[in-house]
This record gives sequence, C-alpha cells and structure tokens, in this order.
Amino acid sequence: MAIFSDDDTNENLISKPKLQKNEDLETSQTDYDKSFENNIRPKKFDEYIGQSALKDTLKISIEAAKKRAQPLDHLLFYGPPGLGKTTLAGVIANELETKIKITSAPALERPRDIIGILMSLKDGEILFIDEIHRLNKVAEEILYPAMEDFYLDMTTGKAQTVKTLRVPIPKFTLIGATTKAGALSGPLRDRFGIIHRLQFYTKQELSAVVKRTASILEIKITDEGALSIAGRSRGTPRIANRLVKRVADYALVRADGIIDEKVANMALDTLHIDKFGLDNTDRAMMTMIIEKYDGGPVGLETIAAALGEDSKTIEDVYEPFLLQEGFIQRTPRGRKVSPEGYRHLGYKIPNIQQSLF
Repeated sequence: MAIFSDDDTNENLISKPKLQKNEDLETSQTDYDKSFENNIRPKKFDEYIGQSALKDTLKISIEAAKKRAQPLDHLLFYGPPGLGKTTLAGVIANELETKIKITSAPALERPRDIIGILMSLKDGEILFIDEIHRLNKVAEEILYPAMEDFYLDMTTGKAQTVKTLRVPIPKFTLIGATTKAGALSGPLRDRFGIIHRLQFYTKQELSAVVKRTASILEIKITDEGALSIAGRSRGTPRIANRLVKRVADYALVRADGIIDEKVANMALDTLHIDKFGLDNTDRAMMTMIIEKYDGGPVGLETIAAALGEDSKTIEDVYEPFLLQEGFIQRTPRGRKVSPEGYRHLGYKIPNIQQSLF
C-alpha cells in the first residue's frame, strides 16, 4: 500500500509521468542510431522475423482478447539484450490497434512516477516497462493491485487522519522486459499471465533480418553477403542491423556499393569481428583468463576490473553468447575458458583441461 503526505494531491501524482519514446531507451546510442532502429522496427507479426513459438502463442492470445473484448494478459519477456523485446511490445500494440507507453524501471524513482503513468492510461492500452527487475519495492507494491484488480490502493493524511483510498484505473496490459528473470520477486513474476524467454536467432533467421534491413535502407546485398553478416551477429538482430550499416559503409567506400560475401568478410575483418561474431572484448576476456589465471576459474568482478569494464556489462552483454557457444563456462568458483575457447584462440589445451573433458 502506498503512503503519501497531504501535499501529494492527485494533480501532483499524475503530473509529468516519466515516459520514453521507443527510440529513447538506449541512452548510450546516438540520435542517428535511435532513429535508425526505430525506422527498421517491424510493425506487425508478418514483418517480425524469428521467435516463431512465441508469435504463435501471442497470435492466439491476442485474437482471444479481441473476441472477449478484454485486455490482453500481462506479459513478461526475458532474455539477453538485443533480441527484440521492445520491438515485440510495439508489434503487440499494433496488432491490438492500441497505444503503447514505454518507460524503464530506473525512471520510476518515486511513487508518483508509476501512479502518474497508470492514471494516464486508457482502456486497453499497453504499458511497457524495460529492465523491470530494477523496480524499487514501493513501485512494485503499487503494481500488484493495479495488475490484478485494476485499482490503486493509497493512503493519505497522517496519524489519526489517515484515510485509505481505492482508486480505479483503466484496464491495461503490462509488458515487462528483463535480462534477469531470476532477479524478479516471486509476487511480481506470478502476476504475469504469459512468461516467455526470447531465444538467440539462427543464422538463417538473422540472414532474413539482414536482407529486410538492407531492403529498407536501399542497400544492395547478395544472399551470401547476408549469410556472412548473419554468421557474425552473435545470434542477435540488433547486432545484425548495426553490422549492416557498417558493412554498407565499407562497400560504398572500398567496393562498388554491393555487399557480397567477399565484401562482407573483408568489412567484418576490418572491424575485428571473427567468424563466430567475437569482437576484441570477447577475445581479450578469454585471453586474460587463459594467460593470467590459467584458464580459470576467476570471479566476475576480477574479470571486469582487469578489462576496465562494468561487471553488469560483462554479465549481460558479453557472457550470454560466450556461454551459449561453449567458449566459457560458469562454475561456483567463477568463470573458466572451455577447451573450445582454447582452440578458437589458438592456445594449447592444458593437460588438466583435457583430463576434465
């Protein structure tokens, strides 16, 4: 139950909700990159590539919600960054023919922030909260009755003058996105009707993404060129789309503007992205573990300090793909490089490693 002082009037509570447009979620991106990503986002399921099982589930749920004239169940999407969680939320809103309001958990610092957004919603609209695992306790408790019964429970006044208010709000759908589903509290996670992990993309799916992006940008690309870019995109559409731009620049300056397999490979080699999609940071991380810590295990904080990177960046951005591909392993004592990682970097596998595998 949220508690407010007498100064927190309804007018104050709903003023200036902290909303973000689709293109403003990534604060580290340039305005050009934000505009680029927004322009190439698919708007309907027919345009959305990959995540086939999830799309089939969502199509059924959306059709059922329309026939019942009820809001769609609350949804939770989780998985590594760049797999299309925000894009998918926008597709759902378009399929439901409703509006979507987007924010992120760190922006909801005070009770009035989340209350202002909830009270500004209209029936059937969607509220998308990115990084929902970072919600503070007060904001999370405000969401409980809002998600279950579409009410806000508030108390005003002090001591003997305390009054409890139960304020109805429009029926809405909450879509939460997180890279750390395990960091969500049980009560919050249990209030989502649909929970789904987004999977890394296959090379063929990413090739289709690359060709679609190239078409939108009016870039000429061959099937082989698209496959080459897809193979180095770490199973992630966001990375694939960014590589399309970089390779297109290379093709324009060093070739005839057409991206074929040779041009794509030369461009990606220039960017120091190898055939598995590993970049300089990936290789530096694995090399450091091998050369300075005998292949591991070594703690995450130690790795981050040695590389000069934030530990969350290592854990959320670099590590998932390296784990997925089997280049590193996570143990109770820390991270270690696998025999496959040794082979990929050209190091001889130690006898102790060979005996373990």
